[in-house]
Amino acid sequence: MTTPPPNRPYQNVHRFAVFTAACTFLLLIAGALVTSNDAGLSVPDWPLSYGSLTPPMVGGIFYEHGHRMIASFVGLLSIALAVWLWRVESRRPASERPPVKGSLRWLGVAALGAIVAQGLLGGLTVLFFLPPSVSSAHATLAQLFFATVASIALLTSAWWEREPVSWFRDPRSPSIHALALAAVAAVFLQLILGAAFRHKAFGIIPHLAGAVVVTGLIFWLAGALRRRFPAVPELRFAARALHILIGLQLLLGAAAWWSRLYAASFPQPIAVTVALTVAHVVLGALVLVSTVLVTLVCYRLVRPAGAIVGSPAPRPSTAD
Repeated sequence: MTTPPPNRPYQNVHRFAVFTAACTFLLLIAGALVTSNDAGLSVPDWPLSYGSLTPPMVGGIFYEHGHRMIASFVGLLSIALAVWLWRVESRRPASERPPVKGSLRWLGVAALGAIVAQGLLGGLTVLFFLPPSVSSAHATLAQLFFATVASIALLTSAWWEREPVSWFRDPRSPSIHALALAAVAAVFLQLILGAAFRHKAFGIIPHLAGAVVVTGLIFWLAGALRRRFPAVPELRFAARALHILIGLQLLLGAAAWWSRLYAASFPQPIAVTVALTVAHVVLGALVLVSTVLVTLVCYRLVRPAGAIVGSPAPRPSTAD
């Protein structure tokens, strides 16, 4: 449904963005392991660990210092990604850049700023002995950074650089754009509630209420994609992916909570609970990223009800 671009100046930076996103996913797993193993204060100083870059990797130090090492590596990747995007965009005329509002270079700068702020919040969580508000902000910002890097990977992909052969009109109300944005907002709020619960800012009731809202919105969005655009492969796939992810997330959330209540029935209760909780946390990050990417795809392929559809209009130039 798209025509191939004449060249791929973003090809290598796209691959690097995908690699950075994959490393960020590993960082999220490492961070979830720190919290789930109560290892947040296993290293009492920052930015060094017991005054060293190579402390003994035993007990909780393994999780906390390992998390810091992965975070440092992702920080270096973020610097490289921001510089690379800036250089590639600086060499291209505005009319030849991917169709995205604003500039990719600033999205790279935003990702870099997010990972720097993430590191500072991580340090504050240690120096101030895990205050719930700071710890929750640290966990939430990690999700935003992951979504930003994943968005860069999509916006530099070959699929995004191609011009659609046709655009699609959405005459329904609420529009697919509104539904997608509502799902993103709800998932992000739910991640904040989940982080606050994990860091003991409050109980589980707000998180459970948020899960009901998120589930309803995602099923609404996925159903609208399936019914309104049955002939668009990208949107059919998006609907299927959203259904699968939210279903798995609900099952993991229920299993993680059940394991906490009935941990004594497992041969290795702590290991089972930790595994389920970590899986639930990182899948929540994937749900956020998926809703963000689905929203971008909707804006790429679907025009508002009053717009003229058919052959795409000439791509407008993007001024920096």
